[in-house]
Amino acid sequence: MASTEKHHTLDLPSFDKPVKLLIVVAPYYKDIADDMIAGAQATAKACGAETELVEVPGALEIPTAIAMAERQCNFDGYVALGCIIRGETTHYDTVCNDSSRALSLLGLQGACIGNGILTVENHGQAAVRANPADQNKGGGAAAAALHLIALSRRWAGARKGIGFRAPEDTFRA
Repeated sequence: MASTEKHHTLDLPSFDKPVKLLIVVAPYYKDIADDMIAGAQATAKACGAETELVEVPGALEIPTAIAMAERQCNFDGYVALGCIIRGETTHYDTVCNDSSRALSLLGLQGACIGNGILTVENHGQAAVRANPADQNKGGGAAAAALHLIALSRRWAGARKGIGFRAPEDTFRA
């Protein structure tokens, strides 16, 4: 059982400049969402990050909201929170796969995203994972976004002449 396994978690990063996180949540299971939000906000606060919260109808809308914010706003990173509980149809598979794939694609384009969309068999599994005093998956998603922001800032000025991109000082007179 996963709850009895030991896991290593990285220490939270520290920042010299302010960090602004957008938490996008699908509150379909409101009790689960509320616990995940509390965990994410507490983790962000522990790093001194400012958070803004928006709600969307479901897990499939989370990547779209993040993509819109990435294009139109000035957030450093994003925390995706939601819960998908297996039902009687294949809709579960579609929502799990498509929301995860869309978040991964946004990440590959450079968005710093912590994926906290739970995919579980039942409400009890979700409650344990969402509880800030237990598995705290909301806090873990915020920590993931914060680590990616720290990495992005660390590498922001580093440019190498690899691939098709010439070093930045190549064309200076």
